Amino acid sequence: MRNKIIFVLAFVGLLAGLVCAYIFGIEKKPPPPAFTPASNPYTNGIYANGIVESYQKSGENINIYPEVAGPVTEILVAEGDVVKKGTPLIRIDDTIQRATVEQQKSQIELAIASLKSSQDQLDKQSKSYDLDPRSVSKNDLDNAKNAVKIAEANIEVARKQYELSQTLLSKYTLKAPVDGVMLSINVAVGSYVSSLQGLYDNYTQGFTPILAMGSSQTYMGVRCYIDEILISRLPKPSQIHAQMIIPGTNIRVPLKYVRVQPYVSPKIELSNQKAERVDVRVLPIIFRFERPKDINIYKGQLVDVYIEEINSTGTQQ
Repeated sequence: MRNKIIFVLAFVGLLAGLVCAYIFGIEKKPPPPAFTPASNPYTNGIYANGIVESYQKSGENINIYPEVAGPVTEILVAEGDVVKKGTPLIRIDDTIQRATVEQQKSQIELAIASLKSSQDQLDKQSKSYDLDPRSVSKNDLDNAKNAVKIAEANIEVARKQYELSQTLLSKYTLKAPVDGVMLSINVAVGSYVSSLQGLYDNYTQGFTPILAMGSSQTYMGVRCYIDEILISRLPKPSQIHAQMIIPGTNIRVPLKYVRVQPYVSPKIELSNQKAERVDVRVLPIIFRFERPKDINIYKGQLVDVYIEEINSTGTQQ
């Protein structure tokens, strides 16, 4: 009886092993990729990673810093708003500066009152002198005339100080420097902003502009970085053909060459622009493209760019 039990258990174990081997030996088909990986559309195309930005004749997106320091009291726009040049964007606490303006205004009023008093005194002495030159000394009359001139000069100084204070007061309201669209608002009401460094960002542990604007044109720009080992293969500007591939899609957008920044600089990792650099130098090249209607593309988006390599005869290699 005991041998039968052992034989049955051994048979069950063997059967279980065979079943497990069969189950684990079945090859499962891998799931399809979430998106089609980008492929080089050219035979010998040059690859470059790029970042979408506003199309500008020079520079990148418009970073706005305040000219004065203080806490933010009001935000007048939202991200994505299209604004005109001169549109108020943000107000900074101007309590102290507004009090200074009122003080300068009072100084003008006092200077005007002083001028009136000096002028009245001069008029009295002049009339008295005209009636009887011995009633007023020449020295007193000259002093009265000088007092009027000093009062007039004080008014002019007070007015200039008042105008300067008003100009400084206007800087507490940030206005749009050009027509464009608001890309990012990095500040909140109550945040303290600096005239030199902008705003401290808790996430990047660094300082950042409080506002970023872009152009509201139909064109967008792409800033590409060509690896230094590929610079020699870069075709002439008149022969450059390029395409942009948007990650996660099969959409290919033709690019139009704009310019090259003729300065090879250390590469900064686009995915982490905090301060990270790698031991590679790159050449910036800027393209532009017309915003496609069938897909959303946002400024700051990373894209794949392929540049067509042309040989000396002008045909694609």
